[in-house]
Amino acid sequence: MMLNFNGTLIAKSEINLSSENRAFKYGDAIFETINILNNRVVFWEDHYFRLMASMRMLRMDIPMSFTLEYLENEILKTIENSLDKNLRIRLTVFRKDGGLYAPVTNEVDFLIEASENTYQTKKEYRIDLFKDFYNYSGLLSTIKTSNRMLNTLASIFMDENDLDNCVLINENKGVVEAANANIFIVKGNEIKTPAITEGCIKGVARKKVIEILSKNEDYKVTETSISPFEMQKADEVFLTNSIIGIQPVTNYRKKEFNTAIGEKIAASFKLQQITGK
Repeated sequence: MMLNFNGTLIAKSEINLSSENRAFKYGDAIFETINILNNRVVFWEDHYFRLMASMRMLRMDIPMSFTLEYLENEILKTIENSLDKNLRIRLTVFRKDGGLYAPVTNEVDFLIEASENTYQTKKEYRIDLFKDFYNYSGLLSTIKTSNRMLNTLASIFMDENDLDNCVLINENKGVVEAANANIFIVKGNEIKTPAITEGCIKGVARKKVIEILSKNEDYKVTETSISPFEMQKADEVFLTNSIIGIQPVTNYRKKEFNTAIGEKIAASFKLQQITGK
């Protein structure tokens, strides 16, 4: 699979990022993880506008060439020779080399990587709290920067404890998100997800699920603060991101959850992925 560096296709073995690369030295980068289904970029407009908003927040210069159509074409160019039509894309944007904490320029480079999307929804899915470090609330936490040390440590914790995922909490001990996904809890006909002000990523799949629920009179969807205790008392819990879609949770500590509502919403979400509507 080829890489796309600033519009030029190169082999993975030929990529040459310098020791002054700011994504490497300072985590001065943002990224989008994007699903490709049947050679179509899924929810591309949502990913694009989130990327643009993140670049503005981080004071990165947005090149005139960075149009919706240009970046989509660069993604498709990267995968045009792939035999696999269902892929995951990582589009990374980082400030150009140089400087210490203060960059020498706010101009950017981009890198597009493609890999096989092998995720399949699991019938049993166990989660627990990760309490070693906090995911601090605030707008910076809502951006997908390449500074993912908390998520790395949480993932190690998952492996050490035979978990499928774990839940991050903020300095107020409120639920923020899972290590690699947004989180929803179900109690009766009310479905809650942590508000952006809790510090969660502005997930594209999260946004789509909220849109689906808002159109369904059977459910009331609320963006709010959620305690770990409230999550344990829920009827259902499910996770969302652009690659896994919707993953129902079956076990949180000693609690076993139903999955019927999560599976129902997953079907609607899958239809949106396939049709783009």
